[in-house]
Amino acid sequence: MKKKAAAEVELHAVDVTLPDTVSQAELQCCVEKLNKDPKVHGILVQLPLPKHIDEAAVLKSISVEKDVDGFSALNIGNLCLRGGDEPLALPCTPAGCIEMLKRSNVNPEGKIAVVLGRSNIVGKPMSQLLIEESCTVTVVHSKTKNVEAICSQADVVVVAAGRPEMVNGDWLKEGAVVIDVGINRIPVTKEDGSEGS
Repeated sequence: MKKKAAAEVELHAVDVTLPDTVSQAELQCCVEKLNKDPKVHGILVQLPLPKHIDEAAVLKSISVEKDVDGFSALNIGNLCLRGGDEPLALPCTPAGCIEMLKRSNVNPEGKIAVVLGRSNIVGKPMSQLLIEESCTVTVVHSKTKNVEAICSQADVVVVAAGRPEMVNGDWLKEGAVVIDVGINRIPVTKEDGSEGS
């Protein structure tokens, strides 16, 4: 989808596809080449990476000026610092959630929000962006006790969990806005009795 969107707006895009067996050194060398390429203004590493790769080291190796995901410590720090510099980039999924709220005429100011998930990609930056929108935010995760009661108080629920069907509809108060950014395959039974996803 990213390649298709780049082509539609005639954006110069370099697609580097590497095998799952790529070494840490090979991957970081690739990132370094892109860091040095003046034609490349932004670098996006498709996550998750294979288990043998140190993901944090790869993300740290991206030049902060080319960190289009907003994952660098400087960008995240600027996002969290009140009165500091603006981050050079925002993590795209959380920024998209805020945009969805605004385009849906949901004013987050003063709302109680719950974010399910604490990942660097969505959960943590999502909670910070909601705070910047003047929400009162609670982050819940797999170790949180009584998630149902916490969710039942929320005006806005953002689900960024790594497992399907983590939130039940009867947990939500009437009128709550729910944004589910998780991508999970779940088996479904078709009319003929066969299973699909």
